[in-house]
Amino acid sequence: MNEIFPAPEGFTEDQLVNDPILRYFHFAHLPPHLQTVSVKFYEIVCSLLALVPQNAERTVALRKLLEAKDAAVRANVN
Repeated sequence: MNEIFPAPEGFTEDQLVNDPILRYFHFAHLPPHLQTVSVKFYEIVCSLLALVPQNAERTVALRKLLEAKDAAVRANVN
């Protein structure tokens, strides 16, 4: 396990092996006002995993969601 980026507890070990980018959707380390923003992206990712088959396009979607999450969290940093 990567201690710098602990994966959210909602992902299984198999999911993390198949899509390592998932570990970057962690949010527990953030202050509450940033968790509120970040957790929404975690929820979208959970839906995406359930609805979209694992393939190159899903990987692109996850990467773009990560970029959007990072920007949204940064937009709320005081």
